[in-house]
Amino acid sequence: MLTIDTNGIGLHYTDHGPRDGKAVVFSNSLGTDLRLWDALLPLLPDGLRLVRYDKRGHGLSAAPTGPYTVEQLADDAAGLIEGLGLKDVVFVGLSIGGLIGQSLALRRPDLLKSLVVSNSAAKIGTDQMWNDRVDAIREGGLSVVAAPTMERWFSPEFRATPELALWQRMLERQPADGYIACCQAIAGADLRKDVPALSLPVQMIAGGLDGSTPPELVQASGKLIPGARYAEIDGAGHLPCVEAAPEYARILSAFLQEVGHV
Repeated sequence: MLTIDTNGIGLHYTDHGPRDGKAVVFSNSLGTDLRLWDALLPLLPDGLRLVRYDKRGHGLSAAPTGPYTVEQLADDAAGLIEGLGLKDVVFVGLSIGGLIGQSLALRRPDLLKSLVVSNSAAKIGTDQMWNDRVDAIREGGLSVVAAPTMERWFSPEFRATPELALWQRMLERQPADGYIACCQAIAGADLRKDVPALSLPVQMIAGGLDGSTPPELVQASGKLIPGARYAEIDGAGHLPCVEAAPEYARILSAFLQEVGHV
């Protein structure tokens, strides 16, 4: 297991592929850890340097007292990239990871070559929605939101498989305080007025059955970013890299090819 000190905390990360390979950094969703990308990585082109990490408050990374901000989470990612000596990174962020990626591209454009915003948007949900979720977790723990979250995350077909229980347990075992602090970061993030300034290549990815960030929300955010591409995976929910890994890999690989990263 690997850890790096960045922005005042220790982040858990993995680093696979040749050290001189072109770098792709993956940032996972609320309630998951870096295993989110397990099914995807073997399907990507050879020769890439693939870096995954647990954002603060999740997985094996530190969970300092919140609330967090998306800018703080973006600075964590910047510290990881600089600490590993990576350059011209393609950053792939899903859900809150997509918010982190957008903020990172705005704050540190020198670190990124291009950006993938997956199942995410420049603004996700409302303050009231996130406040209600935080109140529920403080009263009853993460288990009270686990079942409805699975309905938003996955298609009915996937929810009928035994693998669903593993993802529900992953969510329930995240540090509750870290999860809450990341909810507060999402609630406070509104990048709609900022992302039109982005000038790097951007690929938006949506799941046709996503109950957390519906495809129309993802597509609308993409329209705010000059030149952003949009792809939708039919029949997939909020985590298409899990239940539709081959199609996700096809979209991501084509984008990597387009930006000269393969």
